[in-house]
Amino acid sequence: MANLENTPVPRIDALQKAQRQFFASGATRSLAFRKKMLTALYKGLEKWEKALTEALWSDLHKSFEEAYMTEIGLVYGEIKDARKNLSRWARRRKVPATAAILPSRSYIVREPLGCVLIVSPWNYPVQLLLSPLVGAIAAGCTAILKPSPYVPQVSAALQQMIEDSFPSDYVAVVQGDRSVNTELFSRRYDLVFFTGSPALAKVVAAAQAKYLTPMVLELGGKSPCIVDKDADLKTAARRIVWGKCVNSGQTCIAPDYLFLHEDIKDAFVRAFKEELAALYPEGTQTARHYVHIVRDRAFERLQSYLKDGEILAGGRSDAAARWFEPTLLDKVSPDAPVMQEEIFGPIFPILTFRDRDEVIRFVTEREKPLAFYYFGKEKDGWDVIARTTSGGACINDVIMHIANSHVPFGGVGNSGMGSYHSERSFLAFSHERSVLASPTWVDLPFRYMPYTIFPLVKKILK
Repeated sequence: MANLENTPVPRIDALQKAQRQFFASGATRSLAFRKKMLTALYKGLEKWEKALTEALWSDLHKSFEEAYMTEIGLVYGEIKDARKNLSRWARRRKVPATAAILPSRSYIVREPLGCVLIVSPWNYPVQLLLSPLVGAIAAGCTAILKPSPYVPQVSAALQQMIEDSFPSDYVAVVQGDRSVNTELFSRRYDLVFFTGSPALAKVVAAAQAKYLTPMVLELGGKSPCIVDKDADLKTAARRIVWGKCVNSGQTCIAPDYLFLHEDIKDAFVRAFKEELAALYPEGTQTARHYVHIVRDRAFERLQSYLKDGEILAGGRSDAAARWFEPTLLDKVSPDAPVMQEEIFGPIFPILTFRDRDEVIRFVTEREKPLAFYYFGKEKDGWDVIARTTSGGACINDVIMHIANSHVPFGGVGNSGMGSYHSERSFLAFSHERSVLASPTWVDLPFRYMPYTIFPLVKKILK
């Protein structure tokens, strides 16, 4: 097992100083440099792909196929998209002039924010570190990267890849526990991009408030999954089972709890069991494509939730292997511990409803979730979406909205702020600067005191 040591404070000082100097040199601003660095990231990922996927298996029991589909492949896609479109994203844009500024011209210039900090969690440790890095490189920033200590093999491999691909005064990795996080969060950056829990995000925001640092916070929350009486139960069950089993439910946009219409509850439970058996004919305990729980503390927290309801399916586990079976919990109180925080594991509490208004009230009275899932008639899905809010949503599907880079990915309220993917990643690390260019061949007198032609100006502007 990789032995990750805390990066010493003097090393962090040196990295920050070197990156600020490198950014101030202007070297990161040219499009040629940015495209070259995006290519370096792509080649580095190719070179270290095997080591990263092996580390994901070691730390999380994540199969190569799942690692590629949910981590490596998504980063490749982000890099290719950025290389293809960077010139268009970064170009100076002329915008229409208003009567007040004629004959001047207005432009929007997208410029890099500067030296940034990117902090990633353990659940998708490759994707959630490198995808934001694509945006930072494309925008022309330098970056300090902080991976999670809970996946030491992956974090070590990521550090080796970054050190092999970039000079440290441009992109560097800092390792360590929460004391290192505290040290990092106490410092000034031009942007902090943080992915993690709402609780830790509040710590980050409080630490950065004294600098008024802009932040992108990608968090989570309890994402509801509603199955209405008109839903195609077989398809709904298959997609919901898959969504909860991907990364063993350790996904920020995993369906967190089930809201089942009373009329179809029993039929859905049967369909759930059938589709789970179809995905894992020999069960999940020895399945190569079933991820295990990241650490003992998380495993123990999941086990504690089992007392909050009646087990309808699953419930078995193996503490030594940190394997936890997909589980349905019935007769759960909305006030139970399992309903208070994001579960982040393969447990589904079941609530029931008779009228969709009950669902609307329940969801809107709680913190805004990162995702929202509805199964039933599409028109009813649009109605429910129109009366609720969330970072993203799916009608008759789960999780797949993240797969389209043409739409923003991000939270709202307690589930986050800011968004990224594709051009929005570039924009997250950029400042849109307004520039006015005025000619000197004419100097209209209307703006100068003593405003002798003010009545005419008022008519023009009104």
